[in-house]
Amino acid sequence: MTAQSGISERAQSALEDDFLRQAVRFTADRLRGKKQVSTEQLGNWESWRERGQAIRAHTIANLDSYLAQFADRVRQAGGHVHFASDAAEAVEVVLSIARGKGARSVVKSKSMVSEEVHINHHLQNAGIEVVETDLGEYIVQLANETPSHIIIPAIHKTRAQIRDLFTAAGGEQLTTDTKTLAGFARQRLRQKFLAADIGITGCNFGIAETGTVVLFTNEGNADMVANLPKTHIVLMGMERLLPTLEDLEVFANLLPRSATGQPLTAYLSMITGPRRRGDLDGPEELHVVVLDNGRSRQLGDPHFQAVLHCIRCGACLNVCPVYRQIGGHAYGSVYPGPIGAVLTPLLQQDETYADLPYASSLCGACAEACPVKIPLHDMLVRLRQRRAATGRTPALEKSAFHAYRVAFANHRRYRLAFGTARVLQRPLVQDGGIANGVGPLSAWTATRYAPAVAPRSFRARWGELRQTLHGPSGGSRTSEDGDARRQEEGTRDA
Repeated sequence: MTAQSGISERAQSALEDDFLRQAVRFTADRLRGKKQVSTEQLGNWESWRERGQAIRAHTIANLDSYLAQFADRVRQAGGHVHFASDAAEAVEVVLSIARGKGARSVVKSKSMVSEEVHINHHLQNAGIEVVETDLGEYIVQLANETPSHIIIPAIHKTRAQIRDLFTAAGGEQLTTDTKTLAGFARQRLRQKFLAADIGITGCNFGIAETGTVVLFTNEGNADMVANLPKTHIVLMGMERLLPTLEDLEVFANLLPRSATGQPLTAYLSMITGPRRRGDLDGPEELHVVVLDNGRSRQLGDPHFQAVLHCIRCGACLNVCPVYRQIGGHAYGSVYPGPIGAVLTPLLQQDETYADLPYASSLCGACAEACPVKIPLHDMLVRLRQRRAATGRTPALEKSAFHAYRVAFANHRRYRLAFGTARVLQRPLVQDGGIANGVGPLSAWTATRYAPAVAPRSFRARWGELRQTLHGPSGGSRTSEDGDARRQEEGTRDA
């Protein structure tokens, strides 16, 4: 389904996919459990989070100076830096480099920024072959799909589906054995590495003091992409900077533990400039494309600047009850989960993704899981407020909240409203809950019970409970308690 269909329609389609829901729950639980073990082994996890938050906050607050320093250091090391204000500019930079090299084939490692600017589509339209070399990305590319998780792109695919994709690509019948499937991909991709004219990678972090591009990977494919082709292009979000190599130590602990529960990634690659004289490998040219694409609009915004602190670990996805039920594709954007529900509407400020902030229970689990303490739940509320302020809120929703305000603003109206609800709900209540709601309530009761209004209010039950606990004197104690409370409140007010 397309982004234009809306989160509700896409979510409904995902809810009907039993395998997807089981796969997402299984993987999210596994990653969350591994993270808990690895963070406990590290010790002082909150101290590490606070340090990470402080580094990212300082970097983003001084982003202009660190970007300038990073660009200078890259050039001093022999590389080229290109600043792109939007996706179209980034694509044009890459196409220009490819045309200048007469490139016919490109290999890529996993990069969310490349997904953001749809670079594969544009290169293929220019007649250039593009091959994803991360195993998960390779699978979804063959399926003509997008990643469904920031860290595990093919979380939604069964081994049988992967076998069918590989069989179609290779022309040979394969089994669902994991080693067989991985061996097929390894053999196919090795040929692509050796033939590629250009390698494209993302960038986990850029180090301002040295101009170093840092990549965290587990398969080693990024090293092949960066070193075998003669030209290496790095696609980098403008916020992905750290001031110093010393700061990298903090994130070498935070990122892998938050993402996959590993103490360290299998490969931590640090690239500073192209090949030098005497080097045994490396590209002849290094180009770093620094993308804005709406990020700079968040700078200076007290409510949303912290979204640029994100290190793309995916930890918020693994704890989100909404993502757990619908997976990544239901968000309709490059970035799924809580971070996507915040970041995507900020980067693309139109109606296309304006409903994503409503794909949240506001439980706050995402903020608790975030290794750099981004208050995502607060941002989701702010985005809802922003949309309401534009007057685009549906009329039914406006009426519902107006009625809520009227009822809750006066205790008499509140009691009357709930008394009326007790009467009106009677035909719908089954076993203490509402199984078949009407109107907007039917969307909830389609998959679960809605709680019924209690037959008697808490206040009515509390009066009887106090009498049961304290006997006839309970009334006088209630009066005394009330007098004492009023006296205390008066003192506090004074």
